[in-house]
Amino acid sequence: MQAEHFFMPQGTYLLSHSVGRMLKSAPEHFHSQFMQPWQVQNREPWAQWLDGIMQFNQALAKLLNGHADNFCPQTNLSSGLTKWLMGMPSLRGRRIRVLLSEDDFPSMGFVLQQALEDVELCFIPAGEDVSAMSTWQSHLTAHFDLVFVSHVYSNTGHQAPVAEIVSLAKQHQCKVIVDIAQSAGILAIDLAAWQADCVLGSCVKWLCGGPGAGFLWVSPASLADCAPKDVGWFSHQDPFEFDIHHFAAHDTALRFWGGTPSVAPYVMAAHSIDTLCQFGIENIRHHNLALLERIWQALPSRCISSPQFEKRCSGTAIVNVPDDMQECLHQLSQQGIAVDARRYGLRISPHVYNDKTDIERFIAVIKSVI
Repeated sequence: MQAEHFFMPQGTYLLSHSVGRMLKSAPEHFHSQFMQPWQVQNREPWAQWLDGIMQFNQALAKLLNGHADNFCPQTNLSSGLTKWLMGMPSLRGRRIRVLLSEDDFPSMGFVLQQALEDVELCFIPAGEDVSAMSTWQSHLTAHFDLVFVSHVYSNTGHQAPVAEIVSLAKQHQCKVIVDIAQSAGILAIDLAAWQADCVLGSCVKWLCGGPGAGFLWVSPASLADCAPKDVGWFSHQDPFEFDIHHFAAHDTALRFWGGTPSVAPYVMAAHSIDTLCQFGIENIRHHNLALLERIWQALPSRCISSPQFEKRCSGTAIVNVPDDMQECLHQLSQQGIAVDARRYGLRISPHVYNDKTDIERFIAVIKSVI
């Protein structure tokens, strides 16, 4: 569909759930926005560099239907979640009960366990269908203070009904954190409609922006109450005031920013987000679903462990061939087809740069083994 815009390796690449491919226009953009000001200007390049980071926030706002003031760049999701949890006065001085799933990414559980002073983690057991609202209704009660939701579960291919979960949580006066690392860039996301309290994401996967460009979104309603502990001069309302006796938190989500920021990852990611928005996330998802449906149709239903419905599936198909897993991986590698395997099977993630030929090659190898 759009393969000509990306650097593609020899063979077939189906690992967008891990690392998205780089745009061919990325090096030139990076040179003009990051390297050139550093190389040729007869002054420090911070003005242009900071403008590049603000372009990152604006690109996210466009992609996710939010406002740039509610985004703050973060190195990764773990850092962003730590800062948000420690910056919420309402989560201090009492026991906090958190609902999450055993299928969430482990890093998030580690942070929830360590960043809160007094915490009780309660898990939806691994393997339960988190794409079904009935699962959440059976677990989410007024007992909880926080709910952690992965919009997409990387190892199962499930898509959680985020808007409905948020609505149920709010009925119980429960705050909601949403992880969109595996959905941003492949599923349409509307932060204004969701009304979650905190959203965390990354650009290394479907957004094709490379590592290091994570982000934190804080709801407009709660922003004024946020009092981050991990701060620095870029958390200040006026970073260039340079008065060590006076700290005034930035009136936007940048209060979570901290000290001297990284620049390069955000310059790269802003460009990729803008480009994918031009392609259209709805168009990308339509293409992704067409390729997923071909996998669903071609392989025995017993081999598909991920959902096969648009509203419940992610951009990734999970193909479970337990008796033939190692042989499938070997044969796929021999044919130059890049996938990986986790607990529930092979993970296959067709993106905008893949086509039917890629999928047919994958299907042929699996069929030859099973």
